Amino acid sequence: MTGHRAAASAPLPGGVGVSRLCVYDTVAPDGEIGGTPHLHLCCAEAYVVVAGAGLVQTLTLDGYRETPLRPGAVVWFGPGTIHRLVNHGNLQIVVLMQNSGLPEAGDAVLTLPPEHLTDPAGYAAATALPGGGAPGTDLTAAHARRDLAVRGFHRLRAAASSGDLAPLREFHSAAVRLVRPFVDAWRERWLRGALDTATETGRQLDALARGEAPHLADAAVHEFAGPHERGRHGMCGLLDTYPAG
Repeated sequence: MTGHRAAASAPLPGGVGVSRLCVYDTVAPDGEIGGTPHLHLCCAEAYVVVAGAGLVQTLTLDGYRETPLRPGAVVWFGPGTIHRLVNHGNLQIVVLMQNSGLPEAGDAVLTLPPEHLTDPAGYAAATALPGGGAPGTDLTAAHARRDLAVRGFHRLRAAASSGDLAPLREFHSAAVRLVRPFVDAWRERWLRGALDTATETGRQLDALARGEAPHLADAAVHEFAGPHERGRHGMCGLLDTYPAG
C-alpha cells in the first residue's frame, strides 16, 4: 500500500504528546484517592475522559476549583495551573500535552512543602522514583511523593482560600528557580518539535498563496500500533506512553 508508514515518522498533529492514564486508586493523607498535585511551566494539558468518574482539583491565582470528570468530558488548562486528579472509581483519561517532549524533559513541578523546593538537587531527591518510574517497579515511592505534594497543596489551597496568595506566588517563584537550569535544553526540543510543526503550516500557506502545493506529494499515513510502554509510574497514575517528539 502506498502512502502508509508502519511506524510514526512525523510529529503528532500540532506537535502534541499523547498518553493513556489510569489514575492512582490509593488514598492520600487527606482521604482523597488519586494523583499528585503539580503544575507545568510551559505546557497546556487536556484530558479526554474515557472511563470511570472523578474530578480535577485546580488552583490558580483566580482561586480553587473542582471540575467533574465523566466519560466524554474534555477539560484543559494552561501552564501555571496546579492540578490534582481525584479518582471516584476506575478513572481513565487520554492525556494530550502541548509541546511534546517538554513534559518528558521535566516541565512539571510538584507542590512539595517549601523546604523541598530550595534547590534542584534536594527537589530531585524528594521526587525520584526507582528506575525512573519504570513499569513493574515498586509504587511505594510514587505514593510517598504524592502524599508529600498533597500536604504542600493543602497549604497553598488553604492560604489562597483565606485570601492570602503569597504562598502560591512563592511556589511559582520556587518552580521557576528549579527548572531554570533546564530551559536551554527545553528550547531545543521546542525548536525541533512544536515550533517546527507550526512553522511548517506557514510554509504550506505561503505555497498555497503562490498557487502551489508541493507538500501534497508527501502525504502519508503514520501510526503507532500500540503504546511503546505500559504502566509507567506517572505523577497522576499508571501511564501507557507513546514516543515523544
